[in-house]
Amino acid sequence: MAATRRGKLAYKILFCFLLVSLAPMGYLAYRLVNISQAALRKETLSMQESLAVGFADTVHKYVMTFKNVLMETAGLEEFSSMNPAKQQQYLNRIIQVHLAVLEISVINPAGAELLRTGRFLGANPEMRKFASEDFFIKVMSRGQYIGRLERFQRLYPALTIAVAVMDTKAKPPRPVGVLTAKISLNGLSSMLGMEFPPTGKSVASVVASDGFMIAHSNLEAYQPDARLSEDILKILRTQSEEKGGGDITLANGARLLGAYADVKGLDWIVYVQQPLETAYQAAAEMKSQTLSVFIWVFLVVILLSLLVAVYITQPIRILREAADRLGKGQFEDLPEIMMTDDEIGDLAQTFLTMSESLKEKTGELISAKRELEKFTKFLEKRVEARTRELKAAQDELIKKERLAAIGQMASVVGHEIRNPLAVINNSIYFIKTKLGASLESDAKIAKHIKIIESEIQQANGIINEILTYSRSRELKPERVGLDAFIEELLSVYPFPPHITVDKKLSASNPAVDLDITEMKQALRNIIGNAIEVMPESGVIRIRTAPGQNGSALVEVGDSGPGIAPDVLDKIFTPFFTTKARGTGLGLAVVRKVVERHQGRVDVESLVGKGTTFRISLPKAKA
Repeated sequence: MAATRRGKLAYKILFCFLLVSLAPMGYLAYRLVNISQAALRKETLSMQESLAVGFADTVHKYVMTFKNVLMETAGLEEFSSMNPAKQQQYLNRIIQVHLAVLEISVINPAGAELLRTGRFLGANPEMRKFASEDFFIKVMSRGQYIGRLERFQRLYPALTIAVAVMDTKAKPPRPVGVLTAKISLNGLSSMLGMEFPPTGKSVASVVASDGFMIAHSNLEAYQPDARLSEDILKILRTQSEEKGGGDITLANGARLLGAYADVKGLDWIVYVQQPLETAYQAAAEMKSQTLSVFIWVFLVVILLSLLVAVYITQPIRILREAADRLGKGQFEDLPEIMMTDDEIGDLAQTFLTMSESLKEKTGELISAKRELEKFTKFLEKRVEARTRELKAAQDELIKKERLAAIGQMASVVGHEIRNPLAVINNSIYFIKTKLGASLESDAKIAKHIKIIESEIQQANGIINEILTYSRSRELKPERVGLDAFIEELLSVYPFPPHITVDKKLSASNPAVDLDITEMKQALRNIIGNAIEVMPESGVIRIRTAPGQNGSALVEVGDSGPGIAPDVLDKIFTPFFTTKARGTGLGLAVVRKVVERHQGRVDVESLVGKGTTFRISLPKAKA
């Protein structure tokens, strides 16, 4: 009897499928997928062309920006006067403001280089001759030049831009020199990398007509011999339109979907590509999903048109409702299941048995889950605590190892450099003694001797900064009144005449435990920096006040130009400096000293209004 019941539903389903033809619906699905694939390919290619055109415009603007900077500078009356001092100021300003400028020079009409400034040049770079150079000849005749691609340091692509410095007072105006700069093109690769990330399948590049790789989204341009594939370059050279794209088949059999666009005013091309299978991947997925949808639609149509008998559809709906409730954990008040004389009836009976077993197992699982969640939270807290401890210990160990290494290096360097400096200083003293009265009469010799003495003092100062930062010695704290300590420091500090000191000390004079030598050095570093940024006039504000949580607060502020936000986070980093000369250890020493005193140093700065350093120190315990 059971075997007879199990066969009834199979006959009904077989009969329903025989009533419907699969061919029309399959053909319709096939046609829709092909149409979608063609449309998707067209849209993908159009999007790649748009990206290529957009980035070509970006490349043009990038290059024109630096050309305009040079033209504006060369057109300034102070610059065209060919005054070396004024020109050097403008060259330094361009180097500071535009990070992509690697090197900039001023050349006279005879082709001799007068000034040369760069990021990787020494103090006195060698002057060069450009009279026979192609770019110099073109600038003197046409007024400007953009070209000569090269690899800076044999890796990074760079571009030469030159403009004529015109004497506008002459009638007609005539060129009196050439302003030329070497521009880094690394920024183009960075922009391509953001637009076409390495995780994606699309790849973009900027190339010259000879195949020179100017920029690439995957940093492939940073290679000595980086070039575009000859297969692709050959195809691009044969194109007469300014933009376009299509399928490309390489010699190795690989198929690509590529698009290109010419860069306006330059013999460069922006090229975007992706594998053809990647471009069609969405179409393949669409095909699969479309077929699945049509199959499900086909099944629904069959069920709605043929299986209308209540004795088939009603039990299935009841079972589905009961399964939904079980899925939501509702084991009570299940709908009454109809027991039909076929496989659905057997399934209903099995379902009822399963629901009882599932109810029992679910209760056990819920209880186990709660216990597991409690234990998991406990473990997470323990792991987090241990992780923090290990991280802190690791950071401290790394810091100590670095300081030890720097200390060893600083001791060797300080010893090896100070000995020659001492010899030079003694030699200067001997020369001054020998010259005697004649030294006062010869101002030029006296001036150069003072310069040598100043440079010796500067070198000794740098060595002292490095040694101060790298040495690790035990603190020698003394209990002092904070206000009295500040008063003593200010009374002996050599403030220049153009600096005004605004001092407001609290009346409480809190007691603090300080290593006098180290804390004086830290405050002198802050005050010295403030004086340097105010070369003509300014105000230095000194404040003391009670701090939070039983601490004492020292504020040192200035009315200088302030610190840019992108630099503010780096000022305490060892060896970081924005000065033309300096070790970058002054503020690193400040942070180290304050932290050794269990204190904290914070900085607040507004560009154009000034900077304030706040040092919070723990008060001395009774």
